[in-house]
Amino acid sequence: MDIHIIPTLNDNYTYILNGNGQCAVIDAGEAAPVIEFLDKQNLSLDMIISTHHHGDHVGGNDALIKKYGCKVAGPKSEKSKIGQVDIALNENSDFEICGEKANIIETPGHTLGHICFYFLQSKALFCADTLFSLGCGRVFEGTHEQMWHSLEKLMGLPDDTKIYCGHEYTKANAEFCLSVEPDNEALQKRYDQIEEQLSRGEPTIPTTMAEEKETNAFLRAGSASRFSDIRIKKNN
Repeated sequence: MDIHIIPTLNDNYTYILNGNGQCAVIDAGEAAPVIEFLDKQNLSLDMIISTHHHGDHVGGNDALIKKYGCKVAGPKSEKSKIGQVDIALNENSDFEICGEKANIIETPGHTLGHICFYFLQSKALFCADTLFSLGCGRVFEGTHEQMWHSLEKLMGLPDDTKIYCGHEYTKANAEFCLSVEPDNEALQKRYDQIEEQLSRGEPTIPTTMAEEKETNAFLRAGSASRFSDIRIKKNN
């Protein structure tokens, strides 16, 4: 399965999957960049995959449905908010596209019905606004406890899992993580790498689960001394 990164809107990432004679788009925040890519590659669209209902992730759905007559797969509990959902998914659902099976992982926190897709063969995780490169999503609808449990689920995936998130927030996230762990040598090296990637106009993703466990402050909450120091400073 080929994975193509499509920048959309201001800082969103949309992904196009192509394999086994099928083509799917994940989180179509807008339609035009998707259509442009498909036209250049002489591809049609079989399926839209939506991780959650926010407009910057589903804003292009209607136009793509109209043009290609494709089906939509999305979280069962957010079906009414997304609109057309032909394949309603939860954690027990079987799902396959482009010749690969994907595990559906329910990750409430950012939204209550947010789901992620882990493609077993490609070891690719599409986690939208649950886990970012060096960050995590804002808790809009769920609780912080739910978000932490969701992150724990994702941390249970193999270390070589490739992480495809929903936004290009990596540099700002890295600066925050450095404020938490200024002596983290792996994080310092990663920050330099991020600056080089962005200077070349390249996306900073995919990252890997191993990198995130080593450098992402939101996955390193077990470092009690560092985080308690931060809480004390904020309280003062």
